Amino acid sequence: MRELITRSISGIVYVSLVVLSALFSRDVFIVLFCVFAFICLLELMPMIRLKQWFIYPILPIAYYFIVWKSVSMEFIYILLGATLLVNIYLIRDLVLVDRIALFNTKKHIIALLYLIGSSLFLALIPDVVEQLDLVTPKYQPELLIGIFAIIWTNDSFAYLFGKNFGKHKLMKRISPKKTIEGFLGGLVMAIAAGAGLYYYLLYIGIINYTVWDWMIIAFVVAFFGTIGDLIQSKIKRQAEVKDSGSIMPGHGGIFDRMDSIIFAAPFAYATFIIINHVS
Repeated sequence: MRELITRSISGIVYVSLVVLSALFSRDVFIVLFCVFAFICLLELMPMIRLKQWFIYPILPIAYYFIVWKSVSMEFIYILLGATLLVNIYLIRDLVLVDRIALFNTKKHIIALLYLIGSSLFLALIPDVVEQLDLVTPKYQPELLIGIFAIIWTNDSFAYLFGKNFGKHKLMKRISPKKTIEGFLGGLVMAIAAGAGLYYYLLYIGIINYTVWDWMIIAFVVAFFGTIGDLIQSKIKRQAEVKDSGSIMPGHGGIFDRMDSIIFAAPFAYATFIIINHVS
């Protein structure tokens, strides 16, 4: 009971920080997420036994020039392509090989794009979302909060479905507690959350995409978020640690909490781009 209370308090604090920072302003959210991503980097580096100090300042510099100051879309597309290739490479390793490549010779490039590259695209999502008023585009915090809400819905219902109905293991050797039933239950409820997000945005006057678009976005976020969680679990198993850190009582590290949303972010960003061009 005490552990549940501790875990709940930590979760409420984390959710409150994300929601309040997004509602306050885009700049405040960028600063907070940059801090979160930096803590994730501090937690990841020891796990993959990477000690080069020069990697640490790359993250705030990237946030400043790429997110805050903005760069050309051509550069964003190149970064997105490189980040997606690395993440797909990690998905391949998750399924096909015993040891993930972060522990091999290419870990510098992979670590930079897997964590730093991926994290940038969540902060960039408000910039790529299509707006009807192109003359005076505005920051829409509800979209950022909605993406987080989809991930939180997926995680919560995957746990509930897995606990109550789970019989078939998803990837037993990596994450023994995850089940196929939990995965599917979380995915379905995340898609439902995407539909709910559409109707909420419609109610408050934000009309960017159709309900089907938001259901597709929710599927992408939940699906790749689960994969991101599995990849982080595999990294921890190879590093022989239970949690990435201890900054969040009951949860572990910030990276334990944000692995899903960070990994899913570039895939979500790419989905927005595709929908913008198709619609």
